[in-house]
Amino acid sequence: MTNSTNKPVTEVLGKAKELFNVKVEDIAERQYKLIAEKDKAIPLLAFLKESGYSHLSILTCVDWIEEKKFELVYILFNWSNGVTFLVSTFIDRDKPVFYTVKDMWPTAEYYERDVHEFFGVEFEGNERCKLPLILELWNDLPPLRKDFDPLKYSKEHFPDREYEKDAIHEAKIIRADLENTRGDING
Repeated sequence: MTNSTNKPVTEVLGKAKELFNVKVEDIAERQYKLIAEKDKAIPLLAFLKESGYSHLSILTCVDWIEEKKFELVYILFNWSNGVTFLVSTFIDRDKPVFYTVKDMWPTAEYYERDVHEFFGVEFEGNERCKLPLILELWNDLPPLRKDFDPLKYSKEHFPDREYEKDAIHEAKIIRADLENTRGDING
């Protein structure tokens, strides 16, 4: 007896192409990237979950600043065949809004909060999306956006410090390292 979670990979990929007009790229053995239009990504994710790709390993984001887009990447895994699908869709960088998948995968709530915090993407339907997850007192541009300037941020938020080189301390560290490796060489 075959259920929907045991469909061959070629059948799932063929159906995904047919139903959702996805572009498929072979990445490695048992790893495929499926690129979907924004409006087809959620139905594609639901289809893949029903087809046995029920484990959402992570949701992440890539900042394509020159193209003015963010790429959302959902990594799905099928425990029965060991195949991984990277489901990718692009959203507007200036108005980064997408839809939550926390109803399909409850753990997505935290992945979406993470992507919101570090890239500024909002997920409609995730009412907890704007709650701080890691960056509790952050009040600047999200730090993983390519237009975030870490040097400028550091200069604005932390006092400058001057460091003097301590040659004697560094020599002691180097000498200790050399003495520790001599035993290995002469061993």
